[in-house]
Amino acid sequence: MLKIAWSEIFAHSLPEGHRFPMAKYDLLPEQLLYEGTITDENLFAPEPLAERFILDTHDASYWHRLHNLQLTPSEIRKTGFPLSEQLVQREVVIMNGTVQASLFALEFGIGMNIAGGTHHAFTDRGEGFCLLNDIAIAANHLLKYKNIHKVLVVDLDVHQGNGTAQIFEHEPRVFTFSMHCGHNYPFHKEQSDLDVPLQEGTDDKAYLKLLNQHLPRLLDEVQPEFVFFQSGVDVLATDKLGKLGMSIEGCKERDRTVLELCRKNNLPVTVSMGGGYSEKIAHIVEAHANTFRLAQQLWF
Repeated sequence: MLKIAWSEIFAHSLPEGHRFPMAKYDLLPEQLLYEGTITDENLFAPEPLAERFILDTHDASYWHRLHNLQLTPSEIRKTGFPLSEQLVQREVVIMNGTVQASLFALEFGIGMNIAGGTHHAFTDRGEGFCLLNDIAIAANHLLKYKNIHKVLVVDLDVHQGNGTAQIFEHEPRVFTFSMHCGHNYPFHKEQSDLDVPLQEGTDDKAYLKLLNQHLPRLLDEVQPEFVFFQSGVDVLATDKLGKLGMSIEGCKERDRTVLELCRKNNLPVTVSMGGGYSEKIAHIVEAHANTFRLAQQLWF
C-alpha cells in the first residue's frame, strides 16, 4: 500500500500575506481523497522525530538553539519563517514523516511525504523555508540503522539542494544530484556530486532531454540501493520564484521519468514534495497531485 506522511501540523499558520503557500498541505490530501487516488488508510500521521536521530545529521549547538528558540534575528530572517515552538514541532514531525516514508519504501517500494524536501537546511543552519533537512536525516537513518550502503539524492526542485550538498560533501555513500535553475536562489551554490544548472525559461522538451541524459547513466554508475526524490513543482512557468518554463504536463513527465526508472530498477524511493509558488494554488496542488497519482499507478 502507498503510505503517505501527513499531519494537521504541516499547514502552519503564517502572518497575513506571507508568500509561502501553507494551504497546499491541506488542499493536496483533500484533492487526492476526493478523486479517489488515495483513501484515509494511505495516510499516516508521524510522531515527532527523536532528538538522537536529528543529531545524526545536525550540529548539536544549532539544534539546541533552534529547539530553545534562541536563533539570532538574522538566522530567523534567513529561514523565511517567524520562529515559534509550533514551527519547530512542525519541522520535527515532517522529519519523521520522511524517515518513516523511507522505511515504508523499503517494504513497499515507495513512500511519500506531503511535506518535506527541506534541502536548504545545512548541518548548522537553516535558510529558504528549511530548518532541518529531512532528506539528509532520512538518508543517514538508512545508512546507520538499515544496512543501506549507497543512496542517490535526485533533487529536481528549481533551487539547488545546497544544504543537502553541504551535509554529504564528505560522505561517499550518498551521491547528490541537483538539476536546478542556474541563475536563481541560492545565489552562492554549494557543490553537489552532480549539478546541472539550467537556463532561465528551460521548457519541457529541453528539461526532459537533459534529465534522460543524466539519470539513467547515474543509476548505472552510482549503483544506489535507495533513492530520495525531491519533486518540487517550482519548475512550472507559472511559479513566482522559479524562472523555468515547464508546463504541468511536463512536470508530470519529469516525475514519471524518475519514478519509472526507480520501479524498473527495483529501487526503493522516498518522495518529498519540495517547493511550489505559483500564483494560483490550484496549479501547485495539481502538479503535486500528479506525483501521487503516478506512484499509485506504477506501484499499486
